Amino acid sequence: MDIPAYKIALIVGAGEGLSASLARLFAREKIRVALAARKIEKLGALCSETGARAYPCDATNPEEVERLFGLVEREIGPPDVVVYNASARARGPLVDLVPADVQQAIAVSAFGGFLVAQQAAQRMLPNKQGAILFTGASASVKGYAQSAPFAMGKFALRGLAQSMARELSPQGIHVAHFVIDGGIRSAARQDPAERPDSLLDPDAIAASYWSVLQQPRSAWSWEVEVRPWVETF
Repeated sequence: MDIPAYKIALIVGAGEGLSASLARLFAREKIRVALAARKIEKLGALCSETGARAYPCDATNPEEVERLFGLVEREIGPPDVVVYNASARARGPLVDLVPADVQQAIAVSAFGGFLVAQQAAQRMLPNKQGAILFTGASASVKGYAQSAPFAMGKFALRGLAQSMARELSPQGIHVAHFVIDGGIRSAARQDPAERPDSLLDPDAIAASYWSVLQQPRSAWSWEVEVRPWVETF
C-alpha cells in the first residue's frame, strides 16, 4: 500500500487549540508548516516551537487568500496539505439576529472554506496529489436553538467537502471533513473532576486527522466524526 508522503502543510484559521496541536504534529513528522490567521501576533510562541511561519489573512477575502497561497508557495513551497479551521458564530434568538453578523458568520465558516479550497485544488491538481481537510462541528449535522448562523455555515462547509470529495478524489486529492461533536479542552476549559475526558483533547483530534492523512487511496474516508466517550448521540 502506498502511504502519501506530505511535505508542506498550511493551516488557515490558526490559533491555540486544535490548530496548534496539528502544527506540532506536522512538525514532528518533518512537515513544514505555514499558519494563517487574521491576527498573527498570537502565533509567535507556536512558530518558535514548531518552526512554522505565520501569515496574516482574512479568509473571506478572495484577494487575500490568493496572496496567501502565493506567499507560501514562494517562501516555503506549494502546500500539499491544507487544513481549513476557521469559523465564526452569531448567537441569539432568530428574530434578534443582526443580518450583517449572520452574513459574516457564514462567510467565515463556509465561503472562506471555498476560497481556500479552490486555491489549494488549483495547485494540487497538476500533480494529482494532496489533501484538503475541513474542521466541522456538531452544528455540521444538527442545528441548535439560537445558533442558526453557525449551523448554516457548518452545514454549507460540509456540503462543500462532500461535493469536493466526489469531484477531486478521482483526481488524486484526498478531501475529508471532520465532525468535532463536543467541546474541546483548553487551558481555560478543563474537564470537571467528576467527568474525566468529557472534553475532546486537541492532541487526540489531531491524531485523527493524521490517521486520515495516512490512509491509502484504496480506502479513503471523506468524513470522520469524533466525540468524547460521554457525549450522547
